[in-house]
Amino acid sequence: MMKILKEFKEFAVKGNVLDLAVGVIIGAAFGKIVTSVVNDIIMPPIGKLMGNVNFVDLFITLDKGQLAEDPKTLADATANGAVVIAYGNFINVIIDFIIVAFCIFMIVKGANALRRSKPEEPAAPTEKECPFCLSQIPLQATRCGHCTSHLTEPGAEQAARV
Repeated sequence: MMKILKEFKEFAVKGNVLDLAVGVIIGAAFGKIVTSVVNDIIMPPIGKLMGNVNFVDLFITLDKGQLAEDPKTLADATANGAVVIAYGNFINVIIDFIIVAFCIFMIVKGANALRRSKPEEPAAPTEKECPFCLSQIPLQATRCGHCTSHLTEPGAEQAARV
């Protein structure tokens, strides 16, 4: 039993678990902020442009014949026990999702950019190929260690070509 408690303590105190817990809490708070932005800032002007439409009150009543009067708002419909399809709320949730998904995309894109490091320049060659036996030999070698062929002095090839 003590071993299980010790393992659980190690698991719970690991950095990844704590990071995940912090991420979930911050994510929940961020979700509330996005919901408020959508419901209180974005949707009212859109509703105004569409002829004073309140997206929260967009719904379809499935109990048309069973209600005494047609409910005007979603709150009235649910208070009367009507079965409704609240597509206005669905529109709000889709906009919430798009905003959250875009923010997460931007965060991941930024994190990936930080992780990427500049590609290292290739190191200067330290070996060359022997023209006689095609073995790899040190760049400064004047004689091949494999076939013992005499090579030109380093830099002599370039001087001879000029």
